[in-house]
Amino acid sequence: MNPSDRSNEPDFSYGGGYGGHEDVSALDLLDRTIASLPVGDPIRRALVNVRAQLSDQEDTINEARQTIEKMEEVIKKVTSPANRIGTFLGSPNKETVQIVVGGSDYYCNVDPRISVGKLKKGTRVLVNEAYVVVGDLGYDNSGPVAKITEVIGDDRLRVGQDNGMQSLVLQRSSQLLKDTLKSGDEVRVDPNYRIALELMRRPKSEDHYLDEVPELPWEKVGGQQEALQAIKDAIELPLVHADLFARFNHTTPKGFLLYGPPGCGKTLIGKATAYNLTAKLEEKTGEKMKEYFMHIKGPEILNMWVGESERLVREIFATAREKRKEGYLPFLFIDEAESILGTRRASRFSNILSTLVPMFCTEMDGIDSLNDVVIILASNRADLIDPAILRPGRIDRKIKVNRPTKDGAREIYKIYLNENLPYDPTLVKEAGSVSAAVSQLVDSLVEQQFGHRDENRFLEVTLRSGRKETLYRGDLVSGAIIASIVERAKGLAIKRAIATTQEEGISASDLSLSLNQEYSENDIFPPTDITEDWLKLIDYDAENVVRVSPVRAASREDRPRANRAVI
Repeated sequence: MNPSDRSNEPDFSYGGGYGGHEDVSALDLLDRTIASLPVGDPIRRALVNVRAQLSDQEDTINEARQTIEKMEEVIKKVTSPANRIGTFLGSPNKETVQIVVGGSDYYCNVDPRISVGKLKKGTRVLVNEAYVVVGDLGYDNSGPVAKITEVIGDDRLRVGQDNGMQSLVLQRSSQLLKDTLKSGDEVRVDPNYRIALELMRRPKSEDHYLDEVPELPWEKVGGQQEALQAIKDAIELPLVHADLFARFNHTTPKGFLLYGPPGCGKTLIGKATAYNLTAKLEEKTGEKMKEYFMHIKGPEILNMWVGESERLVREIFATAREKRKEGYLPFLFIDEAESILGTRRASRFSNILSTLVPMFCTEMDGIDSLNDVVIILASNRADLIDPAILRPGRIDRKIKVNRPTKDGAREIYKIYLNENLPYDPTLVKEAGSVSAAVSQLVDSLVEQQFGHRDENRFLEVTLRSGRKETLYRGDLVSGAIIASIVERAKGLAIKRAIATTQEEGISASDLSLSLNQEYSENDIFPPTDITEDWLKLIDYDAENVVRVSPVRAASREDRPRANRAVI
């Protein structure tokens, strides 16, 4: 064949033949070749068979290639090192962040797909083998819990113990910066112990010391005019005449001690102080103010664990100061104060008191005046309280709460026997009004209770000199006894109304019978080895007493023994 005749034959070489220069697969080349041959050509049929075999082989190769790629991907995953999880601490610049991983700090680069500005302090970040931040995992939902011992500035906290290696200083996370924290709060921290993540909210029982203060003006506290006047002079005068006190540079007291026999209104006076002082401050400043009355029972603070009692004292004072910042006027009322503030050698808890009393003194020294926290101690045995607590500059006023006198008892009876109660209709009719009937009932009952009659003789006290003194019912009266007598009379009137199904009310016989029942149940006397302490409890000087005996003891042997002591 003449070479010049081949010019019309197609070119099947790669990159040409049909005017193109693209790569052509073997199957495409074979298809073109088959298409160029005549239909009846035997070579065409052979090439069609070859093409079918070649297509099957290519499919097999593609499947094998995909399988190999998947296997390589799996092998890469199982052989590549694990990504680490760190805690984001901050960003010194737009491209670098500071993280902590396993207790070690690192300055790392950030994957461009991660926005540094959206990372928050304390969140978890994903770190690859090159220590590049490649993911934001957000805040963790679990972790250790620590107790705050000190708030340092706006962004740092001290947690753990007060002293020793267990104390740590942490940063606040971004979500914790807006929370108000104080000593004693619990926070959840990151596993590296670098960031405080979350405030662990306590249930509302955290305010178990909080006690409600009713509307209690001074007029509702009866029989304690001297004690009330002493408190008014101490807390109201500095507020009403602040300029005059400033001219004399006269400091206001920090705290008060209310002492005296039990049942005579020390707690009531404490609440009345809170109510009236808050009312005076509202009147003077014109700002809405609410009292925060923390009623602490002394034995509640005692704890067998070392340092726990001291921690409770710090927490109580810290709570009081925090409430003052929130706009409240905090009152710290400690009942049974001798149980936690007693002389450091006078208690079986001497090991605890040896550190608890100094801790309390330290906290009191941090109180400025009544405008900060008002501290009120109440005790039946003030002689057992440590002198370091009672010195001037800490507890500045010691106010005796005496047993009510005859006139005082009359005031207290009129508070409990108010005109809203139902009284004997016959008595009210004879007296002309409910008010007159109440006055007659009270006068009659007071005369019966305070009269120096034979039936009112209660105790016989023998002194060292041989002289004998007799204590009558009126000598052992208290506000608690008066309240109990009135409650007994109400119960008798209720039972009578149920039995007769008629309109009934409190009568003179109900009060008289209740008076006798109250004192007959209060005739338990202590063993001779604690007579001195018992006499001090009822506010009787026991220094020269050698013997105490109930009057008409033989007649009392037939009476059922009760479980209450004289108060």
